[in-house]
Formats: sequence, structure tokens, C-alpha cells
Amino acid sequence: MKKLINVVLGICALAMLFICYRSIADQQNFEAEVKQREVDVKTRLIEIRKAQEAYKEQYKEYCGNWDSLITFIKEGKLPTVIKQGVLTEEQMEKGLTEAKAAAIVNRGNQAEIAANGLQEFRRDTTWVSLIDSLYPAGYVADDIRYIPHSEAAGGEKKEFDLLAVWIKTKSDAIIPVMECGAEVESYICGESKLWSREAANRREVAEGMGNYPGLKIGDAGLNWNNNAGNWE
Repeated sequence: MKKLINVVLGICALAMLFICYRSIADQQNFEAEVKQREVDVKTRLIEIRKAQEAYKEQYKEYCGNWDSLITFIKEGKLPTVIKQGVLTEEQMEKGLTEAKAAAIVNRGNQAEIAANGLQEFRRDTTWVSLIDSLYPAGYVADDIRYIPHSEAAGGEKKEFDLLAVWIKTKSDAIIPVMECGAEVESYICGESKLWSREAANRREVAEGMGNYPGLKIGDAGLNWNNNAGNWE
């Protein structure tokens, strides 16, 4: 009987060790998944920032509509300067700059070009595909609006909140600003209660500090931050 009791106790001890191991392993796996989801959302936000900054460069304002921004990514072009030749120290000491040298060459006066030693100097602008320049091969522009993992709880993919406005700064300047974000419940989500508990804890901490409860780039208020991410 004593031997049987010892065997049962041994089995119980092994079972407890296994349960503890699984509990620790499950928690570690959960934390790793949360971290990876955050990385994926940050990566998507950086992709959005690239498109928005290219859009502003051409249109002098940010885009507040997903359809328009996606069309811009698919069909837009970026200016690329092809450079040939460099200015010598002697030329720069005489007051030549890149802009002045390019202007001389563009005028096409061969005597003026020769007098300034710019026969081999060229600055030509060509236009290249935006999507090929900013994103990896095979990039799917239509997906940029969706928050990664937002369908994990069994629903449909959710879109990032996108906002583009003009604001007046403290110095009375009028400038365009943008903001794009995903609240924590949109990517920290799943069928397990662990997800909702984790999301609720993160929201409570963020709001307690007066911060945005999730991940975002830019700021559409007076705290304009040059489109930085709130994790940067």
C-alpha cells in the first residue's frame, strides 16, 4: 500500500510540474505573440508614413482618404535626380552651388558652361514608380489600410484611423498635419480572455498617463511631431 501511495504521489508531482511548465510556456508564447503583433502594426504604420510623406511632397498636404492614398501608391511617381559630375572646391569657392550649376547647364549656353567648367555636369530629373521605390517587390497596396491581426477574434479586418487636417500653430502658421493609429483592442485581440485582459491593462496604463491607447504615427492636434511614431 505504501508503495502504491508513493507511486500516486510521484505521478501527482509530475502532473503538477507539467501543469506549471505548460502555464509558463503558454505565458511566454502569449507574450511573444503580443510583441510580434506590435512589430507588425508598427511596420504597417511606417509604410503608411512613407506614402503620406511622398503624397505631401507632391500635393503640399496629407491625404485623409484611404482610396486616394492607395491609388497614389499604385500609380504615383517619385522624382529622382540623376547626377553626373561633381563641383570642385575651386568652383565652389567661386560661388557655384548645385542649384547655380544646374541652372547654367539648363540654359544651354555652351560658352557659359565652358567658362564655368561644367561640360561634364548634369542634373536630370526622371520619374520612377512610387510603389517600386518605397516598397518591396510584390507589395500589396490594398492591404495598407488594414490593421494587422485585427481579424484574430473572428471578425473582419479593421482599418487604421486616418486623419489629415490643417492646423494653426502657436506662431500662427498654417500647416498640414496627419495622424494614423490603431487602438490597442484592434490588434491585441483573440478568443482567449488573455487578449481582452491584456488590451484592457494596456489601455488603462496609456490613458492614465494621458497617452494614446495604442500605436500611432503623427498628431493631428497642436502636439505636431513630424509624423513620429508614439513608440519612437
